[in-house]
Amino acid sequence: MVKPDSAYLLTPDFRLSLAVLGLAIPLFWLSLWAALFVGLFGLFLLVQTALIGLAFTKTSLQVYSGPKRIRDFPYAEWQSWQIFWPPLPILFFFRERKSIHFLPMLFNPAELKICLETRVGHLHSSPAGTGSPAAADSE
Repeated sequence: MVKPDSAYLLTPDFRLSLAVLGLAIPLFWLSLWAALFVGLFGLFLLVQTALIGLAFTKTSLQVYSGPKRIRDFPYAEWQSWQIFWPPLPILFFFRERKSIHFLPMLFNPAELKICLETRVGHLHSSPAGTGSPAAADSE
């Protein structure tokens, strides 16, 4: 359960990295180079899933590499966020005033959605375009 006044560290989710690794197996029969590329990308995602952590605090999203905090994204700078392809979430997007960020779904998607709705739910942009960054700029 996400408590509004405390930090919440998301649980890693290895499904995306393992799915990409699994995709390399049938590709081996079609193209060795494609299988090698996809397999290496899957290994990269697997390592990133094990190393990278996201923590939602009262005021910002913090990114960790092991125990070391490497980035801080204050919610006050956010304009919108979106989880792409909700039936099978594979990508998390958020936009700040000066930059945009895309992250592969290396974390538990249900926890991520709950944290986003709790901390910055008012900024959610729907696929139909409501809550778009352009609308946020005009406020």
